[in-house]
Amino acid sequence: MIKRVSSNKARLKRHARIRRKISGTAESPRLNVFRSNVHIYAQVIDDISGRTLAAASTLDKEFEKGGTKKEQAKKVGLAVAKKAAAAGVKQVVFDRAGYQYHGRVKELADGAREGGLEF
Repeated sequence: MIKRVSSNKARLKRHARIRRKISGTAESPRLNVFRSNVHIYAQVIDDISGRTLAAASTLDKEFEKGGTKKEQAKKVGLAVAKKAAAAGVKQVVFDRAGYQYHGRVKELADGAREGGLEF
């Protein structure tokens, strides 16, 4: 019998491999992305101090509903960039968390770049 590998387990393995190589510092924190079937979340994390500096998602109260998932991802990218700028962050390291850099993840990254984050 052929056993199917869970796509989320494979993603978590890729994420662990990526996290061995990248880490967020105070000067250049990590922009982490989590994508569920319905929502998308982004956090700016300083791994050295273990603090989340800024966060945004489609579940935020000030988030405007509507549009496609890709449009929502772009709005989340703009929102996290705005909150990161308020926290004094300009430069980040992008952590795609094992997801393919395509679709909603790419739109979030483009929105963050439009909002002023550099990576």
